[in-house]
Amino acid sequence: MWIKLWVNICFVNAPLRRSYAIKKYTDYGLRILMYLASYEQVGEGAKLATIKEICATFDLSANHVNKVVHHLGRLKLIETRRGKHGGFLLAQAPEQISLAFVIRQLEGDEKWIECENPYCVAMPACELKGIVARGKELFYQYLEQYSLASLMVQAPQLREIFTVARGELN
Repeated sequence: MWIKLWVNICFVNAPLRRSYAIKKYTDYGLRILMYLASYEQVGEGAKLATIKEICATFDLSANHVNKVVHHLGRLKLIETRRGKHGGFLLAQAPEQISLAFVIRQLEGDEKWIECENPYCVAMPACELKGIVARGKELFYQYLEQYSLASLMVQAPQLREIFTVARGELN
């Protein structure tokens, strides 16, 4: 009975502020980084991607892609170039881009359990917040062992998939 009451107090009556899946914003950021990494070039001479290309490949709105690309640029993960022949490319080698860093930065460091707003009456005796906070840290520690390069094991196949997706069959 106590468990049912606790679940009702903490979860049913509290508005759900966010799910435990990563945000679409973070998903889009990872897709963009994978797209750029699939071309295996960084710096001068690298292929520049465009907002239009990313939108066509992943069927995303330009508004969303612009926001994510701007954020990735501020994080110095991508380099953007303006002008008629502008675009963007990876600013670092895929091996140097930590998945934990990318996800933490794009997700923001919000609490996964919000006990204060609205206040949960079980909070003084509840262990959930601490357990979930520890789980969150373990999640990021696990991701620390992976880089963008870890996602690119099948880069040639990804490059082919991206080409087909944006409708540029040769």
